[in-house]
Amino acid sequence: MTGPGSQRAKAAFANVLINTLIANVTTSFLWFALTFWVYIETQSVLATGIIGGAYMLLVAFFAMAFGTIVDRHRKHTVMMISSVISAVAFMVAGALYLWQPESSLLDLGGPWFWLFSAVILFGGVIEQLRNIALSTTVTLLVAEDKRANANGLVGTVQGLAFLVTSVFSGLSIGFLGMGWTLAIAVVAMALTFAHLLFIRIPESTPEADPNSASALDFRGSVTAIRLAPGLFALIIFSTFNNLIGGVYMALMDPYGLTLFDAQTWGFALAFASTGFLIGGGLVAKFGLGPKPMRTLLLVVIVMGLLGSIFMLREWWPLYVVGMWLYMILIPPVEAAEQTIIQKVVPFARQGRVFGVAAAMEAAAAPITAFLIAPIAEFLIIPYMRTADGQRQWGWLLGEGEARGIALICFFAGLIMVVAALLAFLTRSYRQLTDLYAHAPEQEIPAEGAESEGTDATGSAAPQKTGSDAVDAGEEQRPPDAPPPVRGFPPEMNEPRR
Repeated sequence: MTGPGSQRAKAAFANVLINTLIANVTTSFLWFALTFWVYIETQSVLATGIIGGAYMLLVAFFAMAFGTIVDRHRKHTVMMISSVISAVAFMVAGALYLWQPESSLLDLGGPWFWLFSAVILFGGVIEQLRNIALSTTVTLLVAEDKRANANGLVGTVQGLAFLVTSVFSGLSIGFLGMGWTLAIAVVAMALTFAHLLFIRIPESTPEADPNSASALDFRGSVTAIRLAPGLFALIIFSTFNNLIGGVYMALMDPYGLTLFDAQTWGFALAFASTGFLIGGGLVAKFGLGPKPMRTLLLVVIVMGLLGSIFMLREWWPLYVVGMWLYMILIPPVEAAEQTIIQKVVPFARQGRVFGVAAAMEAAAAPITAFLIAPIAEFLIIPYMRTADGQRQWGWLLGEGEARGIALICFFAGLIMVVAALLAFLTRSYRQLTDLYAHAPEQEIPAEGAESEGTDATGSAAPQKTGSDAVDAGEEQRPPDAPPPVRGFPPEMNEPRR
């Protein structure tokens, strides 16, 4: 029997992590390259903004369906599907590039630009299917006491992908052009698929959930979240945190480009992104402690303080070092959320919960970015350039071209701090902390295990009915209740009324 923590499981997890690294680098590489290519050729901030916002909104739109797919199929199968669809999408984009002249693909008023961009974005969004599967694979392959460390490694992989793509996408577009960049992406996805063929993940075929009929299965997702007291509050808090993060997403590049030229800013961003690697490495080495929820809130408080101070003066070392420290803190926050879900949500339903979380959190940042950008451009920034604005806030923010951006980020950071401090006082925090401490270890069916209701030969196993069930101590369950999950107490399997 192969269980989490065995040598076979460790080898499988290492291979999956490497495979995910290649896939994430490839999809991010092409997405960044598309953004750079469009901006260089058209100088249209609107087009690049739409591409970035559309990507996050597509993730939000598909994430719940992705979660259902992950729960219904073997994780290895899901990863194979993700690789194939992404590779096909990039091949279609390559065919469009060869078929149509660049002038047509760059005509924002024509259909080919939007079709070409949509195909590449779709191939990139499908990667989220693999990422959700990876989160559940941590539960499948890693022992409970090492899952926080494993989630740190996942954060390191994501940080490395961001670091590599932020540098090499621009170089590829600058030296090779969009055509060869597409060719590189197709080859890399083909290699990812080929590598997956040689990976063996020890897992059983998921049992069908009779209450999960639709592709979205919103009801099953909500039920799974409600069974873990406090979990919905955690997802809401993470979504709110992403709303505040959307402020930084919208204003980070404009502020950086007031301090640096475009080339230097690219290298500064690449340096700051090494914080992802360090943060993920620290979690992989030291874990998150016995109370990951407390760790998450403490780290968010520090993030808010950093976000408030790293623009207080228009001084590039303060900004770059502040960004670097901020990015160090992102992997612990994400790892904490993943570790909690992996402990308190039954394995059979984790895909749907991760899907809901991804949908809500992905939608949050672009919504804020779309709202804050016009407010900053037409209200706050002009105000801070007036004598009244400089007189009122100059003592705090000093002088410079981008004091309006600094003012917005100052208050955004303070809001983040206050929200985290208030979260410590909530009932949901206490409930989720207690649930995490006392939730039993996940019982994951061994590879090759038969589904419930069949014996070893595949014939229907006898079911207890009527008095037999009562004599065996089984409670009668309402017809709309989700299927029981082995290893969890009865009250966690019952829907809340």
